[in-house]
Amino acid sequence: MIGAFDSGHGGLTVFRALTERFAAVPFVYLGDHANAPYGNRPSEEVVDLTRAGVETLFRRGATLVLLACNTATCVAARTLQQDWLPTSEWKGRNVLGIVAPTVEAATQTPWAVSAPQYPQKYNTDTVAVFGTTRTITSYVYPEEIRKRCPKVVVVQQIVADLVTAIEAGADETELDRIVKLGVDGLMAQTGGLPPHRAILGCTHFPLVEHLFRKHLPVFTRILSQPEIVADSLEDYFHRRPHFIAGPKRQGPPELLTTGDPSQVSAAARIFWPDAPKFAHIDQI
Repeated sequence: MIGAFDSGHGGLTVFRALTERFAAVPFVYLGDHANAPYGNRPSEEVVDLTRAGVETLFRRGATLVLLACNTATCVAARTLQQDWLPTSEWKGRNVLGIVAPTVEAATQTPWAVSAPQYPQKYNTDTVAVFGTTRTITSYVYPEEIRKRCPKVVVVQQIVADLVTAIEAGADETELDRIVKLGVDGLMAQTGGLPPHRAILGCTHFPLVEHLFRKHLPVFTRILSQPEIVADSLEDYFHRRPHFIAGPKRQGPPELLTTGDPSQVSAAARIFWPDAPKFAHIDQI
């Protein structure tokens, strides 16, 4: 079984892509809605809550947990992977994030290659990163991109209120206004020079990818995480097939929440119209 963890339901955009790509694999999703959002919490709390969520999924039989959340990945992934997991009772299992495959796509460099290589070390492209305040201020994307492509110009832009507007079911006009403000803000930083690639660094943003496409130049390649993560996980399973060995999926994937399952199920329709209903799980 493969688990996915998010503070809320934005990660459903990635989770849905995974369940469609790997139709025979059992999946379970856990949204920590009772403690959401994570963006305003201290880093120590984000690490503790993320670890608790991962352990909950491990206890339910997950052999691998994907952090389907940019905030949890940026703040907690490295600590869980390097400090916690090797000394925990869960040896043999693994935790992955969604930043690594996104950086790989942006740099065309495998994550394991953390030093500049030819020809990427001579790349002078401009890469845009659109995200929430916590993701942008973590500076994880610029740091990881520049490890591999030191000459690349990374420009970050907080797209204020977009997550809230999406979750509130705002109309297309309002969503378009917010996206345009974000793109205009980024272009102001670059002096009007358009980026070669644009990372949508929030799992909510794929729902309005068409609006980013509308306001970005035609030649700007948009890197949207659901497809990128699915591609990366497919390669991961090819190299480590034991993570998906075992019984095949029977029925729909399991969706769990620490919040009110009826409210969460209703809100999830924005992200996945045909999503199975959420079930409640006690506090992680």
